[in-house]
Amino acid sequence: MQYRQLGASGLLVSEIGMGCEGFVDKTDDEVRGFVDLMEREGVNCIDLYSPNPALRTSLARALNGRREKFILQSHLCSIWQNGQYLRTRDINKVRAGFETMLKELNTDYIDIGMIHYCDSLDDLDNILGGEIMRYALELKNSGKIKCIGLSSHNPVVAKKAVESGLISVLMFSINPLYDLQPPDEDVEQLWNPEKYSGKLLNMDKDRQELYEICEKLGVGITVMKAFGGGDLLSRTLSLAKVALTPVQCIHYALTRPAVASVMSGARSIEELKESIRYETAGDEEKDYASTLAAFPSISWVGHCMYCGHCAPCPRGIDVASVTKFLNLAKAQGEVPETVREHYGALKHKAGECISCGACEKRCPFKVEIRKNMQEAKNVFGS
Repeated sequence: MQYRQLGASGLLVSEIGMGCEGFVDKTDDEVRGFVDLMEREGVNCIDLYSPNPALRTSLARALNGRREKFILQSHLCSIWQNGQYLRTRDINKVRAGFETMLKELNTDYIDIGMIHYCDSLDDLDNILGGEIMRYALELKNSGKIKCIGLSSHNPVVAKKAVESGLISVLMFSINPLYDLQPPDEDVEQLWNPEKYSGKLLNMDKDRQELYEICEKLGVGITVMKAFGGGDLLSRTLSLAKVALTPVQCIHYALTRPAVASVMSGARSIEELKESIRYETAGDEEKDYASTLAAFPSISWVGHCMYCGHCAPCPRGIDVASVTKFLNLAKAQGEVPETVREHYGALKHKAGECISCGACEKRCPFKVEIRKNMQEAKNVFGS
């Protein structure tokens, strides 16, 4: 298992995480089986958006004696009421819900206190300037949570939250179809067939800017809906009418800036194993570019997807990484120290490009790579 720094949070998370869907309606033995597999394979991050008390107590029993081996991303403002899940902004319910969470999980702290499901700017303003954020900061200062996060599907809302400086982790929905869609406060528009009926061109600029600003500010991203609820894995269900594999979906998400871990919504041991298999998959199996290029009515022409199809470079340049660092610098109007350091650590720099054009011939998206290499040379000075 490969691990990544979760932004500047100080947490080291596995590339593959576990969503809580798989724990729903499972026996203690089944939940323990999930946790045993996770421990054995090095999956250390668990998202817990659900406040279901049966789920939490069963997981607590499975974690007994090994709690410190796992990073729990558990959600504030997600409570259990009248036998069902409810999102709330009532501070009294939020406070009571957090204390219940600690009791049911049999722990005295949560690694990531995730403010649950904010897709509206008005809602975000109330959170950032109100009692919920004050409570989250109180929990952090007391050590009951290690860092504060927020989950969202709206890139404009998420960007404003990140730029506030009050959160250090963002949970965001990332996959090749959702990345095409403009911001909307109605999350259901992400899978509205009408939104995909016309010609779609390239990644939405707000989503691209969000990932880049997270990288700049050191806000780590944990990914939800990498498989689009499973729809992207089926040619029949996918709105693109082309099926991707779990490995391709995971690789797409992990190649976005600032992304540290992809939460697998595995509902069975076999599905979790399929996600974990990403770690041993070869480059050909991870390659999503050819499939994305075949999407009807959807085009990423001219947009680098960091897919790596351009390799190998005869000079050994990691073209995808150079392009990613160039885009980060361009988006920020400067070269941040961290980006310069990452670029400087590359074994071969853009200045070594001989403009042979072999990379451009292999690029499924017709990116002007030679132009990018010259620009990177000018920006980074080598």
